[in-house]
Amino acid sequence: MPNTPQSSPASLSTQQFINIESINNGVIKLKNGSYRKILIVSGINFDLKSNEEQEMITYAFQRFLNSSDFTLQFFIHSRKLNIKNYLDKVEKRESQETNELLKNQIFEYREFIKAFVAQNAIMSKNFFVVVPFDPVSISKAGSGLKKAVLGLFGTKKPEIESKKKTEEEYLEQLDLRINEVIDGLNQVGLRTIPLNDEELSDLFRNLYNPSTIEKKS
Repeated sequence: MPNTPQSSPASLSTQQFINIESINNGVIKLKNGSYRKILIVSGINFDLKSNEEQEMITYAFQRFLNSSDFTLQFFIHSRKLNIKNYLDKVEKRESQETNELLKNQIFEYREFIKAFVAQNAIMSKNFFVVVPFDPVSISKAGSGLKKAVLGLFGTKKPEIESKKKTEEEYLEQLDLRINEVIDGLNQVGLRTIPLNDEELSDLFRNLYNPSTIEKKS
């Protein structure tokens, strides 16, 4: 029997392992037909707040979670900062300096930064919340039964509305959830902004390529 060539893991496209169908107008459409929007959330220095302020923030956040009738996902994305470009600029400034005293100071500063970064990775942390909308799907068996019953009466009513109109309704529901999350987190003292297409693409590139893509200064 002739051997059948098999695809190696290396030859498989990365897209086969990603559950994203498209990103358009800040909306992520998954392959299963559900939708997601991602908000970036401003940080808050909780430790610097007084005990009374901390209790108020905790209570407001708890109230926000309890009032939500849909699931939310919060996650923190830590990314190592690449400061090579910054060090190159400092070195260029050093080479252009004519004052020997300032030149030495710039050199010492550059060496200090290099030594510090070698021992301590500089990280950037971003906070995100994922807002979902999962359309209720009718099972194939249920759809077939409904079609058969309607057929007995000679009804030609379509099973679902047009795809475009249905998707618009889904996106409206998703936007309502987005506004609810924004208002709820504002009451906690957190400012939120929805990510656009470019920012979403950059986020996923970093998530799926953590060792090769770093933010450059």
